[in-house]
Amino acid sequence: MIADRYIVNVEGLVLREGRYLMATRSPDEDHAPGGLAPPGGKVEGAGAADDILEDTLRREIREEVGLEVHDEMVYLESKSFVTDDGDPVVDVVFLCRYRSGTAAALDPAELIAVRWMTADEMRADAQVPPWTRRSLELAERARRARGW
Repeated sequence: MIADRYIVNVEGLVLREGRYLMATRSPDEDHAPGGLAPPGGKVEGAGAADDILEDTLRREIREEVGLEVHDEMVYLESKSFVTDDGDPVVDVVFLCRYRSGTAAALDPAELIAVRWMTADEMRADAQVPPWTRRSLELAERARRARGW
């Protein structure tokens, strides 16, 4: 059966000096436990709002890894998937630029570690899932096009 409602999730490939911030997901996470992923999370209870995806992503990055990103975000892609629990999700991915802060895994129930990785390191790491690799390639194109 196809769901008529989806959970909306946002992710941000945060760029700083040619490296992207990747987080190791908690082994207790429902989706892709223990894998590497960009920071992000679900859109929750905003009611009517402008820039809801971007505002949610800024909040999630701040809450999960303690960073601030620049206001400009570049849309990369959207996709849908179903979690292991059967929840349908729409995932929207953005390229973001680091503004300030020190990256850390702030909620061990969600993330257990963070690290800055080059695109080549991400491509070579078996813990980076195929869907994140696709987002990375789109981020690299967008980064080069903007001279970041």
